[in-house]
Amino acid sequence: MNDFVAGVFSLLLRVIVIAMGLVLFASLLVAAMLLALVWVLRAGWARLTGRPVTPWVMGVDPRTGFSKVFRSTERWSAGRRGSRAPEATGEDAAASRRGGILPGAAQVTDVEAREVR
Repeated sequence: MNDFVAGVFSLLLRVIVIAMGLVLFASLLVAAMLLALVWVLRAGWARLTGRPVTPWVMGVDPRTGFSKVFRSTERWSAGRRGSRAPEATGEDAAASRRGGILPGAAQVTDVEAREVR
């Protein structure tokens, strides 16, 4: 009796999983068909009105991400380009790499300065 109940339960579970898969497939198929229908209606309307059929394109150019990041470094390195050489101002090499003394460094009193290695 125990094997019979386990077999029925296993068969019922398989039928439910297969039904869920079919529902998912059918819903994706309907969504794709609706998208195709909208595209065909849009192209037909464009031809009917005499306008060119414009394709759907991605509104974001993937190349702009690199240029945006590349341009954002200019604000961090602009201080170094316009500053004088470290030898002329008496600054050490580490201070020139980080753009000079950090703002607000004179107000810090709870730490002791140590030599940079």
